[in-house]
Amino acid sequence: MTGLRVVIAEDAAILRDGLAHLLGLRGHSVVAAVGDAPALHAAVAEHAPDVAVVDIRMPPTHTDEGLHAAIELRRVRPGLGILLFSQYVETRYAAELLAGSPAGVGYLLKERVSDLDDFVDALNRVAAGGTALDPEVVAHLLGAARRDDGLASLTPREREVLGLMAEGRTNAAIAASLVVTERAVEKHIANIFTKLGLAPTGTDHRRVLAVLRHLGA
Repeated sequence: MTGLRVVIAEDAAILRDGLAHLLGLRGHSVVAAVGDAPALHAAVAEHAPDVAVVDIRMPPTHTDEGLHAAIELRRVRPGLGILLFSQYVETRYAAELLAGSPAGVGYLLKERVSDLDDFVDALNRVAAGGTALDPEVVAHLLGAARRDDGLASLTPREREVLGLMAEGRTNAAIAASLVVTERAVEKHIANIFTKLGLAPTGTDHRRVLAVLRHLGA
């Protein structure tokens, strides 16, 4: 995917401008680059972007303004892709953002993105309605939900598969990562759905819901 319309919300001016420049070089149009949550809302309303790259901690308190803004934007503009790009893992409100509908949501950690191609790939995936979750974020989210009976019943291998599913991996990619057959992966996924009580719904995002369904537990 090329030619995305992107809004960036990041209070660090050097990172904000640098990211805008790099995305421009990759053929994307950064229609606005702002430094706080109110400006993010205004930019999205004015420019109707395909995706917003949002830092979690922004002025005035530098706690979770960006995350709350992302939740509100998804409520009023469900088709907007949201890619959280932060130094921090915030499980409570991230779970709220992801659990409503994980389609078009990503969460990457700044210190773990070392390749621009990986970042652009994640941005494209989120804009197209997919997901992009850093493995460390997945681990924190799973840890927040371990008291849930459904997740507690998963085997260690099923937890591995579940984590890779949440990263947006295909069955073939999961099989390659775990050095097993695709048929084995399919069996693990079927077991996960059964244990979590996720009946067939026809949605492409059932895989991610398997991770996120019980995060509020």
